[in-house]
Amino acid sequence: MRIRRSGSILRWISVGSLVLAIILLAVQLIMFSRSRITYPANMTIAGVPVGGLTRDLAASRLLEVFNEPIELHYQEATIQLDPPVVGFELNLESMLATADLARTGGQFWTEFWGFMWNEEKQIEPVPMDASFSESLLRSYLESEIAPRYDQAAVAARPQVGSTEFQPGQAGTTIDISRAVIQIENALESPTSRVVNLPLQESDPGRPAFANLEILLKQILDVAEFDGIAGLYLHDLQTSQEIHFLYSDGVDYPTEPDLAFTASSIIKIPIMITGYVHIAEPYPTEALNLISGMIEQSGNDPADWLLEQYVNQQAGPLVVTNYMEELGLKNTFLAGYFYYGAPLLAYYTTPGDSREDLNTNPDPYNQTTPSDIGMLLTDLYTCANNNGGALLAVFPDEITQKECVDMIDTLTRNHTPFLLEAGAPDGTTIAHKHGWVSDVTTGAITTIGDAGIVYTPAGDYVLVIYFNHPTQLVWDPMSKLMADLAQAVYNYYTID
Repeated sequence: MRIRRSGSILRWISVGSLVLAIILLAVQLIMFSRSRITYPANMTIAGVPVGGLTRDLAASRLLEVFNEPIELHYQEATIQLDPPVVGFELNLESMLATADLARTGGQFWTEFWGFMWNEEKQIEPVPMDASFSESLLRSYLESEIAPRYDQAAVAARPQVGSTEFQPGQAGTTIDISRAVIQIENALESPTSRVVNLPLQESDPGRPAFANLEILLKQILDVAEFDGIAGLYLHDLQTSQEIHFLYSDGVDYPTEPDLAFTASSIIKIPIMITGYVHIAEPYPTEALNLISGMIEQSGNDPADWLLEQYVNQQAGPLVVTNYMEELGLKNTFLAGYFYYGAPLLAYYTTPGDSREDLNTNPDPYNQTTPSDIGMLLTDLYTCANNNGGALLAVFPDEITQKECVDMIDTLTRNHTPFLLEAGAPDGTTIAHKHGWVSDVTTGAITTIGDAGIVYTPAGDYVLVIYFNHPTQLVWDPMSKLMADLAQAVYNYYTID
């Protein structure tokens, strides 16, 4: 009897154990099934943790995160950009389907076994899947941000009563192409949703050329100059020009230009004529005469160069003919420099036929600011670009190297006044200056300087002539020309 009772107890224990195991398995299956309703603890969708969330709650969480405004910073300003404004839209169904597959896509019993043994399933993060309208974003930046926050550059302005310019201010504009990329990254990030908008700085640049002309005339007004000022400025990069005739606060027409006594500035045409008539190997004597004529402003070397290498009797007329061939209708040399030299021809030009202004120019040599300025421009073009009128008119007589040599000779004409006084020491200026004194009183009535000025910011030709019927007092007139030259130089070298 005792043995039979023990067997029965063992049977019941076995049955109970089996039932308990089935119950525990059922409980684990229920718990495992419930766990598959929510996303695994280590799952992320588009960088957002969704572990423990149901599909609907995960969708709500994603919308909440990615509908947060993007914070845009334009310097000190803060702008809130709502993602829908630029057509941003999450592809929720696509991302959730990928997450669902990651959650339920394995073998049921294999996953259940891992669940039983508390093994953590390796889940690949679900990448971002969204779209936005680049055209809407660009339109938003161009129509909403740029007009409101971009700052236009303010050019430097002339400072009345001086040769200086008030500094300009750089402008700022949004770099839209770079901004689009950065905002796109922020739209697709759950955490980095602040964008410092990339900006481009615009150079304030120089003032308008017209403002420089205003400043130059203001300088003449402040100096109370009551003579005639003729000024010609040619920008050798842009070909812009300033050309005016100004007398006692009044502007006069520049067409035709006004004739001035060329004085020693006529030695630039003489030098060019000399190079037409000499060829390599250059006679040492000819080069010495050119040097003496330009660097020491000698009249005798000018005469000897014309007599010995151009035409002994009519050298000055050859100079005139060459200037006419170059299209310079107001520039001529009608006789030699030596005392008592005869007038070889009498010229009437548009420049000395004006009735509104008259400088009483010398019948022996004349030019205008624009004529000599254009001649220097041709010389520069020949030397730097191997082109221009000099090579076109004298293709077999003038070479680029000779133009370089002529400019080099003009740079050795050093003076501490006029154009050179308007630029810092060390500035390269290829120029020729001159003045005219009344034969009876000795008073200076005409002063001129014509040159090519080289600066790091650009090269230019500048010609200035002053004339007064009675007298030009040297010191104030020399300073006045230096002030005009300095104003031009400052214009080209504004920081």
